[in-house]
Amino acid sequence: MLGKLDEHLRFNETVLSLRSQRQTVLASNIANADTPNYKARDIDFASALQGAMDNKAALNTTAKKHYPNPLQPGQALADGTPLLYRGVVQGAVDGNTVDMDVERNQFADNALRYEAGVTFINSQIKGLLAAIQGGQ
Repeated sequence: MLGKLDEHLRFNETVLSLRSQRQTVLASNIANADTPNYKARDIDFASALQGAMDNKAALNTTAKKHYPNPLQPGQALADGTPLLYRGVVQGAVDGNTVDMDVERNQFADNALRYEAGVTFINSQIKGLLAAIQGGQ
């Protein structure tokens, strides 16, 4: 029974976790908007979600004989989601690729989708509680 309940809520939990991690990446881009040679980063949300749902997590190596993770540190999030470079919309003289209009738009869009996910998971929990309590 608990397995089915976990399975029922796992998708939304994974979505919220990825949205939170993406928000951190976007905030880092905004914070480094004036840093020379900083390259804007982002994640491919659809691919990251598919990988998370397929349980394709990156493993840490603890011994010399383990195969290494092909992604170097700083190229992936803690769960193995690859960090991609955002395409240059408008280049800067100092080599910085952060476009504040794009970053603010992506940040707001991601925040809105995160809030929608929270609202959806709350309605799922309310529905489950109503089923448990007999619809009272």
